[in-house]
Amino acid sequence: MKKWALALLFAALVAVVVAGAVGGRWYGDNRKPNFTSNHEMFIYPGMSVSKVVESIPDSVVSRRRSLERVMSELSDEDLKPGHYVIEKGKPSVYVPRMLKAGWQTPVNLTLSGTMRQKSAIARKISRQMMMDSTTVAEALEDKALLSSYGFSPDDVFSLFIPDTYQVYWTDSMKEVLDKQKAAYDAFWTADNLKLASAQGLSPKEVSVVASIVKSESNHEPEYPSIAGVYLNRLHQGMRLQADPTVAFCYGYTLNRILYKHLEVDSPYNTYLHEGLPPGPICVPDKASLNAVLNPDRHGYLYFCASAAMDGTHKFATSLSEHSRNACEFQRALDLRRFAGK
Repeated sequence: MKKWALALLFAALVAVVVAGAVGGRWYGDNRKPNFTSNHEMFIYPGMSVSKVVESIPDSVVSRRRSLERVMSELSDEDLKPGHYVIEKGKPSVYVPRMLKAGWQTPVNLTLSGTMRQKSAIARKISRQMMMDSTTVAEALEDKALLSSYGFSPDDVFSLFIPDTYQVYWTDSMKEVLDKQKAAYDAFWTADNLKLASAQGLSPKEVSVVASIVKSESNHEPEYPSIAGVYLNRLHQGMRLQADPTVAFCYGYTLNRILYKHLEVDSPYNTYLHEGLPPGPICVPDKASLNAVLNPDRHGYLYFCASAAMDGTHKFATSLSEHSRNACEFQRALDLRRFAGK
């Protein structure tokens, strides 16, 4: 065979080998699965591509060189902040595409437990999303923003419906409030509006009573009974005289409410002022809201903690009966203190 023919044959073989290598690399980067399990990532503003690559552990990557190769095509500016999940079985190229396009995976935002102050809401949200607590707190005082939902800084607790919501980690506070308004509207069905009307209350007023009910007890089965007491007082024109409203006046800093505290000059002090306070004193949950809409029908006007010290209460129809119950509780409390329990 002539030399030129051998040269052509050799060149052809080299081309085939090179094409095979390039094609194999392309297939490995773009088609061949490279992740052995799901991996969650949070991309923060200003994060570098190299830091992202370092954050992906070897335990979830079959071929790290392939991942490094496709990620090297990204610049730091290409990265979109967010919460991402690399799915098992995806090829390497999926990661840079996902981060550049911003294909986020939603996160769960859980609003639950005791939320008696706006700072508590701010902490809960900031711990679960990219927003800082200051941003959340400012939104809860933003009159213009809240008015677009029909609320104000005084009654914004009413807007929140404790539950778990799917959001994007990078969502704004407006997007969080959009979900709260949707949940609020979903709760206030025609049937619930009718139940509120039967009590002579608007939806916001239901939230105010429910916030007092929730603040009075951690024993959920008693919510309807406690709601019944406060509704009976409202309907009879009595002052609510609810200790939690006084605690609210002091920013929940009191360990014990004394007689001197009952004189605090605040529209939230239900010992001084008749009717309902200007807004909720905490975020009411669905259980307390439903308790106000469906209260126990009874003649009770008073209640105090039970001497059993089990978190329940004793209810009374008269002040004299209530006083006896209160003395019984105080004796049990004194005995407990004397015993050092």
